[in-house]
Amino acid sequence: MKKLAKSIGRIGLIANPEKPSSIPLIRRAITLIRASRRMAITDEKTAALLGLKIPTFPDAASLTRQVDLLMVFGGDGTMLRIAREIAGSKTPLIGINVGSLGFLTDVQAHQLPLALKQIWAGETILESRSLIQATVQPRSESVDEIALNDFVISRGAAPRLIDLDVTVDGESLTRYRCDGLIVCTPTGSTAYSLSAGGAVVSPTADVFTLTPICPHTLSNRSVIVGLDSTVRVTVISPKADTYLTADGRRIIPLSTNEVVTIRRSKHSIRLLHLSGSSFFETLRRKLNWRGSHV
Repeated sequence: MKKLAKSIGRIGLIANPEKPSSIPLIRRAITLIRASRRMAITDEKTAALLGLKIPTFPDAASLTRQVDLLMVFGGDGTMLRIAREIAGSKTPLIGINVGSLGFLTDVQAHQLPLALKQIWAGETILESRSLIQATVQPRSESVDEIALNDFVISRGAAPRLIDLDVTVDGESLTRYRCDGLIVCTPTGSTAYSLSAGGAVVSPTADVFTLTPICPHTLSNRSVIVGLDSTVRVTVISPKADTYLTADGRRIIPLSTNEVVTIRRSKHSIRLLHLSGSSFFETLRRKLNWRGSHV
């Protein structure tokens, strides 16, 4: 990606304001960026966190329009939030891991100087990741959400199963009696869906994974369908509290007979990876897969 490297002159820096431990790392990044004769720019919250006078823009959406690369300091939660805020932008994102597990944050904190050298040298890979969208009908107020990882339809605090009727492209799939249902992208396959027993999916696959949470029927398993499919989930439960969440953050209460329609979004994001990085190597390292020793 030599051509991309030559065009990177303005780098946006965004941090999770709830993680002050990232301050020394971001300041180090600013020093290295300036030493390369490039410009570092932040959003207002990050500038306030750092306590530095530095060019700023109000939020991630306005910042991304002014920079050639966005560096996100935090965990996967921070990456998910920024991805939704800048959905549709062509500005590449790269995550610097200040969290714990981190499948979206490629660069570990101690790798920052080497990572920047690789970026300046064009030793990178650019990858597009699809977002998905959900609408809820019928209701008086419009609900139209986007997510990078997943949408989850789940019960409330009461320990009561919910009933969900699911169709794919107009054809009945099944009626789940469960604690909830996860509809995720390949990017989200290593998140909540994995914890609920779903398959690990390569991020380059164009699929949805539908994973029931604690289904009452033991034969219910994850179902994988094409990402161009339309998934409709109808809330059947007459009494149980039911909610829709997008990437674990936005919470929308659902009523009986409301229909959640989930499909591929017209928006995507672009992730920048360092050359030599590998999804499967990351998977082995993060999940401590060591193979069989006989």
